[in-house]
Amino acid sequence: MNRTLYTALFYLGLPLVAIRLWLRSRKAPAYAKRIGERFSYGMPTMKPGGIWVHAVSVGESIAAAPMIRALLQRYPQLPITVTCMTPTGSERIQALFANEPRIQHCYLPYDLPCAARRFLDRVQPKLAVIMETELWPNHIHQCAKRGIPVALANARLSERSARGYGRFAKLTGPMLAEMSLFAVQTEAEAQRFRELGARAQTVEVTGSIKFDLTIDPQLLQRATELRGQWQAQERPVWIAASTHDGEDEVVLAA
Repeated sequence: MNRTLYTALFYLGLPLVAIRLWLRSRKAPAYAKRIGERFSYGMPTMKPGGIWVHAVSVGESIAAAPMIRALLQRYPQLPITVTCMTPTGSERIQALFANEPRIQHCYLPYDLPCAARRFLDRVQPKLAVIMETELWPNHIHQCAKRGIPVALANARLSERSARGYGRFAKLTGPMLAEMSLFAVQTEAEAQRFRELGARAQTVEVTGSIKFDLTIDPQLLQRATELRGQWQAQERPVWIAASTHDGEDEVVLAA
């Protein structure tokens, strides 16, 4: 499958996309809001000419935060547009950068050529940085047509994902070849990107950006105070975090 066929199937599948949004909105009403942004309509006012960073959801947004803050310091004259795909990711981005006026935020439009063009017309980035493995062929192709370099930060690619991408070599290969940099977590993953079509000179092993996160000293102080309240200074504390439906009951039973 090449990009033309992929795009045609995406357009044909838009009714299914609408149904999926509706189903998600039944559990999370925020999915029914800001739908225009998903087609690059009704976007907030944007200052053009900065850096675009895409983090699909909460985890990627948190991981990207140190990199975004470093970009703010290194390029004090540039706005930074941070996009995501989920309401929870949007909430996290807005909370992380509530006091930073140079941070602009909206949803990333769906990977349709017309939506990608409208988005890039509005943002006009000098550089695009995508977190981990959120690869969209039309967005990347539209960047390449405009001479906008695209970097994949904290890149990862499991064997299973590589096999999936490999099944669509006519789509994946040209897309990866259009990208300018892959900052990959491990050498094994770097080799998978090369085998799928990334140019060898664009692939670098940089480790995981998540190790660059720093813990707020006040958070450590609050943790110490909680241990004191629980009389738990000398015993381990088990935390069940990021649980899903049905798992809380299992944790409580344990």
